[in-house]
Amino acid sequence: MTSTRPRYFIGIDNGSQSSKVTVFDAHGHAVSEGRAALRPYDTPRPGVVEHPDDDLWTSIGEASRAAMAAFDGDPADIVGVGLCTIRFCRAVLKADGTLAQPVMSWMDERVGLPYAHSDPEAAYVTTSSGYIGHRMTGRFRDTAANYAGTWPLDPVTWQWTEDDEQLAASGLPRQMLFELVLPGDVLGEVTGAAARHTGIPAGLPVVATANDKAVEALGCGLRAPDTLLVSLGTYVAGMATGPRDVEDAAGFWTNYACVPHTYLYESGGVRRGMWTVSWYRDLLGEEAAAGAREAGLSIENHLNAEAARIPAGSDGLMTVLDWLAPGDAPYRKGTLLGFDGRHGRFHIYRSVLEALAMTVHEAADRMADELGTEYGEVIVSGGGSRSDLMMQIHADVHGVPARRAEATSAAGLGSAICAAVGLGVYGGFDEAVDAMVRPGEVFLPRRADHDLYRQLEAVHREVRDHTDAIYRRTYGIFG
Repeated sequence: MTSTRPRYFIGIDNGSQSSKVTVFDAHGHAVSEGRAALRPYDTPRPGVVEHPDDDLWTSIGEASRAAMAAFDGDPADIVGVGLCTIRFCRAVLKADGTLAQPVMSWMDERVGLPYAHSDPEAAYVTTSSGYIGHRMTGRFRDTAANYAGTWPLDPVTWQWTEDDEQLAASGLPRQMLFELVLPGDVLGEVTGAAARHTGIPAGLPVVATANDKAVEALGCGLRAPDTLLVSLGTYVAGMATGPRDVEDAAGFWTNYACVPHTYLYESGGVRRGMWTVSWYRDLLGEEAAAGAREAGLSIENHLNAEAARIPAGSDGLMTVLDWLAPGDAPYRKGTLLGFDGRHGRFHIYRSVLEALAMTVHEAADRMADELGTEYGEVIVSGGGSRSDLMMQIHADVHGVPARRAEATSAAGLGSAICAAVGLGVYGGFDEAVDAMVRPGEVFLPRRADHDLYRQLEAVHREVRDHTDAIYRRTYGIFG
């Protein structure tokens, strides 16, 4: 970098709960940010889950305006925008790029099926990033790295398939598909209309990223194949990177990474993972709030402090996190077992945190076996990583150092990194990550607790073998 003026990058992180927009400097420091919650999904009939109205674009505009209002630098020093949106969504657009119907959520059954053309006004079918990219730039271009799933994409070339049978099976004629670019390529420039909506200066280049999990991984500095990233969100899973498109794996699936022509391997995980933590916090209600006020702490910090007094293993209380049953076992329920007179509210809280770590560790071990690797470090990202207790539990369960992701919006930082690379501020992704990702605090495993968790995991893996039969029976009674 030769310019003496500061350079800033806007990272857009449109997640499943909210849109977050952050202005970063060239060293990865967040200098201003804005956030806007997404509205509840519309579910007009079974299997249909949609973002109401134009909620994605509305929330990005609100968050962007807040970030720009809080930015006290010179807007002329902002050099570009990195765009990251929710993965596995489907947007059907008219010829002018406006929505022909509401954007389908990743939970909508239709996104896993071939496209069925029923609206004569539908001219394009794309992802959430394709739609928002068009709103930002007016161009019908999108990142190839957000097309995992049923899209007719060649996973080796990262271009639309040349196989006419595969294209026909997708239900998508070529003329309905966007032009594809790679992460780090420029999608276009912010239009005047987008500038008025977002407060972002017109003319700024908008740079492609990938899918939200891959961009999060980049913002956490995930690069080495012997490092595992645990993402603590509504869906909690383990991720690793590698150079191969691994087909038909049993213990994980292959996604596109944020560095072109590399891949993100994702283990099985926990649906409603951190949602369960929030559910239990809210269930405690005023009781937890009163204790927090007395201790002078937030409710989360109060729960973590009290749960940290509970020994590893929660005195034998065990949780199985099936608060949202998988599609192949709709009868499953969440399980708390092993109660006796020693247990109280904080045992339950700690047991939920331990269940998150053990479930991900079990799945990550299966992934590592198939990939022929071992993980020497765990990076933990997401809001739950702010908890020292959560970090120590992950170190103890995995038996390796656990490093906290320093960025509070890792996907936002990953977006800014893509912008910095695409605009030539850094010579490549490695150089940009070295300059913009700072390592967070490291928690070392405690041998005695790791040995205890290994014993506990052996039991935890077998619980469903015994409870499935019970839940099948109660499913017929209560659903």
